[in-house]
Amino acid sequence: MLSEQPIDVVRQQALTVLTASFVSQGHPPEYATHMATAAIFQTDLELRNAQLSRLLSWLKQDHAEIYQTALTLVESTRAEFERRVKE
Repeated sequence: MLSEQPIDVVRQQALTVLTASFVSQGHPPEYATHMATAAIFQTDLELRNAQLSRLLSWLKQDHAEIYQTALTLVESTRAEFERRVKE
């Protein structure tokens, strides 16, 4: 399993650099921190989406026998997440 610590260090460094960049552009520090956090969060979401897409493509190509099961699992996870958000 991948270690989360190096990723957290990279995120913290990115937060610091992005915040400083936004402040240097004239944004107030408290807003700059929120802007940087949002940018990092969005990038992380895009990365996770790309990882999932690549994994599903690999399954479809090399492991067709479990591809449909994987799609079903992904869809049920999405539905469960949406249900929890609505509660």
